[in-house]
Amino acid sequence: MPVFEYKGLNKAGKNVKGIVDADSQRTARMKLKKDGIFVKSLSDKSKAQKKKKSVSAGTKGKASIDDISNMTRQLSSLVRANIPLVDCLGAVSDQMENAYLKEVLADCRNQVNEGSTLEKAMAKYPNVFDNIFISMVGAGEMSGSLDVILLRLAEFAEARSELKSRVQSAMMYPIITILLMLAILMAMFVYVLPTITNILVDQGVQIPWYTQLVMDISGFMVNYWLLIIIGSLIAVAIFIRWKSSPSGRPIWDRITLKIPVVGKLARMIAVSRFTRTLSTLLSGGVPMLNALDIVRSVVDNEVLAKAIDQARDNIREGESIAVPLKKSGHFPPIVIHMVSIGEKTGELEKMLNQVADTYDFQVKNQVDGLTALMTPVMLILMGGVIGFIVIAVLVPMMDMMNVVQ
Repeated sequence: MPVFEYKGLNKAGKNVKGIVDADSQRTARMKLKKDGIFVKSLSDKSKAQKKKKSVSAGTKGKASIDDISNMTRQLSSLVRANIPLVDCLGAVSDQMENAYLKEVLADCRNQVNEGSTLEKAMAKYPNVFDNIFISMVGAGEMSGSLDVILLRLAEFAEARSELKSRVQSAMMYPIITILLMLAILMAMFVYVLPTITNILVDQGVQIPWYTQLVMDISGFMVNYWLLIIIGSLIAVAIFIRWKSSPSGRPIWDRITLKIPVVGKLARMIAVSRFTRTLSTLLSGGVPMLNALDIVRSVVDNEVLAKAIDQARDNIREGESIAVPLKKSGHFPPIVIHMVSIGEKTGELEKMLNQVADTYDFQVKNQVDGLTALMTPVMLILMGGVIGFIVIAVLVPMMDMMNVVQ
């Protein structure tokens, strides 16, 4: 069914725009008129889309995790009600506020209406639907349990969004504090200290070593501030490029896991992602080998991904998944124990889900504890640095006052 893009006026006289699917322009105009929209322009968007390659269709626009989660939950409810999939996609598309996701769903609806599977239709948009989503939708279509799969995908997306938001919120405070401290120090070194040091030098006051250190730092920042900024940007760019390179990524990931506190938290987050994603894929009917191929990218750590690759190779040779995970030394004993029990009892998905719940809870407690600890630590650090500068300036100032008296 064609998709039309329209611009018009609503009942309140405000300009509105969007897309609507209909058999023809006349049907589209009637549909919009029924919704109280006076059409100013109407163009057939599906014709323009057909001229584009399928790859280009999936490389523009954005959709947040929350948008995809809400869409998936709504689609699950409609499919569970035994409504035809084409009508389900049309109804969900009409309700979407995200314009790009609305367009994507309308295109998926047209493809399904023309005989395509939902999996193939969604695969055109890899920036919206990742490998996990597409694989589970395909498994759901083959098993006839698409509504259950979509519900699990919605819950999975919500859990991932909650974990990501929790970690990002915890990182915001130290980042803002550090930036504020750097801004204060920059202002003191560039504007305040040069004036004071000039007075001290003119008066011939004997300068202690710590005051001289502060004066040297201030002079360097005043004279080479542009070089400092450019050098810092270049250093950051080089680090990011090295960290993303095939040779640098494993080294950085290995270093990250060894950093006190941070390494433990990074490992817990990776294990949570691994167990939650693998449980979701297996419960959705995705074969183990395919599931491990997908889940290795979710952990976002090359060291742990290598251990998962070894587990996949072992399974291909008829062995268990628990043994290579244990040999790697990067997965906690509780994970190995639960996976081993799950394999023996045939309840691997359930055990993995329990591990994910446990680690999500531990991540929450760890993040909350770090956030509570960072507040006094950052205040002490900021106070110590600024206090050292103030003392370095006040001591010679007091000497100068004594000389004057």
